[in-house]
Amino acid sequence: MSAYLMVALGGALGAMGRFSIAKHFTSQNQGFIPWATFSINVIGCFVIGIMFVLMTEKLSILEVYRPLLIVGFLGAFTTFSTFSLEIVTLLNQQAWLSALSYLLLSCFCGVLGTWLGILVARLI
Repeated sequence: MSAYLMVALGGALGAMGRFSIAKHFTSQNQGFIPWATFSINVIGCFVIGIMFVLMTEKLSILEVYRPLLIVGFLGAFTTFSTFSLEIVTLLNQQAWLSALSYLLLSCFCGVLGTWLGILVARLI
């Protein structure tokens, strides 16, 4: 299967996963910060940590699936552009504490998620 087709397939699956999670959250009250985007990004960071270890340390054969899993699926699943827009929207609404909390919490939890994903994958 060509790399372009793998990216397209992974992208379609990632976008559907993102849409499903976002739809679940938007049916509820978002509250203090946009929890849908936050959750999607932290989950994506955790999964990329796992994929990194599996591809580089555990199952090097999976490297051929990098276009499918990392570029396609996680590229479409995670939502940095949406995250940025939500920060700007909160700033425009003068919700300073929400904007700062969302920014810092997302960055911290994203890095933590990646690190935990790496640790978990190394235990496998």
